[in-house]
Amino acid sequence: MRDDELLTVAEVMARLKLGRSTVYDLIRTRQLSSVTIGRCRRIPASAVGVFIAGQLERAA
Repeated sequence: MRDDELLTVAEVMARLKLGRSTVYDLIRTRQLSSVTIGRCRRIPASAVGVFIAGQLERAA
């Protein structure tokens, strides 16, 4: 996974093993950064890493 890679919602769902609604909730609550390109929502791969790191910190 490259840090500058933009992922689709479906790709993030697969990587995090979460449902579509949950991923959109994370985006809506700004726990997961995203960009809109035209009508497409994309999530930077680095944002997924930041999200995972934050979850690990909270769990510790």
